[in-house]
Parts: sequence; structure tokens; C-alpha cells
Amino acid sequence: MTSEEYIQLKAFARQDGALLSLLWIGSLICYIQGLTSPMMGLLAVMLIVVSPFFAANRLRHFRNYAREGIISFGRGYAYTVLTFFYGGLLLAAAIYVYFAFIDGGYLLAKFTEMMHSEEGRRALQLYGMTEQMNEGLKQLGSMRPIDYALNMLTINIMMGFFLGIPIAAVMKANSKS
Repeated sequence: MTSEEYIQLKAFARQDGALLSLLWIGSLICYIQGLTSPMMGLLAVMLIVVSPFFAANRLRHFRNYAREGIISFGRGYAYTVLTFFYGGLLLAAAIYVYFAFIDGGYLLAKFTEMMHSEEGRRALQLYGMTEQMNEGLKQLGSMRPIDYALNMLTINIMMGFFLGIPIAAVMKANSKS
């Protein structure tokens, strides 16, 4: 790969990473709203599930328009990993802003409320997880906004490494079709 091709790959990956981050930020918003509205929670899950297909579609677009219908597995893999990386960076920034300036303990309060509801208490007792949940809530309460952001960034980068393999394999094209 020449340096010009690498610059092109990174430019497309940055643009598509920004689009992917919008999908993930929308999912974050739906997840937070889903704590009070089950339909929004379902929409959050659907947005996360569709993100690998979105990334594959963007790789197809890159292959067809920038690479004239030809892309190797390695280049497709690099493109997918970079797309997830750039999308993860923007999502991490959004998560940091949310927890540092907007949340004000809302998410932790909702988790605590769910755990202490009658149904939550019964379910935790049934599975013998009351102590683990109390410890988990305590740990969540001690996390800083940067901790949430870095955890999500790590998850998204790892997701790019793992999902990049099947996405690049499916989108690989050695000749124009």
C-alpha cells in the first residue's frame, strides 16, 4: 500500500467512523431513555446490533467508490479496525461529556432504584446475586467519567479487531464484479 493509498484509507475510515459514532451515540441516548421506556431500550439494542452491518456497508462503499471495486482482505480489515477506532474515539468523548456534565448520578440512581424495587430484590435473591450487585453499584459509583469513556473506547477497539475479520472476509473482492 502506497502512502497515498494509506492516506485515502484513513480519510474514508475517519468519515465512516464519525458516522458509526453517530449510530453509537444514538444508541447511548436510547439506552438512557430506555431506563424509563422499554421501547427506547429495544431501539438501543437494535442500533448496536446493526452497527457491524453498517460498518460492512461503509466498507462496501469504500471498496466500490474509492478502490474501484477491488479490495484485499488486509486492506478491508485495516479499514474496518480504523473505522471502529475513530468511531470509538468520538463515542468515548460523548460518554465523557455525558458523565462529566449531564448525568449527575442519574444512571446510578436508576440502577439502584431497579435493584431495590420488589421485582429486582426478588430476582437478585433468586439468583443469589444481591452481594455482587451491591458491590457492582459501589464500584460504578466510584468511577470517574474518564473511566467510563476509556472502558467504552477499549470495548469498541476490541470489537473492531474481532468484527473486522468477518466483515473484511465478506467484503473482499479481487476483481470487479
